[in-house]
Amino acid sequence: MIKAIRRLFAAITVALLAFRAVGSFLSWIEHQEDSTADAWIDEDEFEDV
Repeated sequence: MIKAIRRLFAAITVALLAFRAVGSFLSWIEHQEDSTADAWIDEDEFEDV
């Protein structure tokens, strides 16, 4: 019985950690989309215009 409770607690803990990790990753992606990425701008594009 104790073993089952420990496994249930471990499964819940892993699920919560995974949820937090996914949330952090999505937040980081959203932050990356909001910021300007000067390193990826191709200067030749602007010369053609």
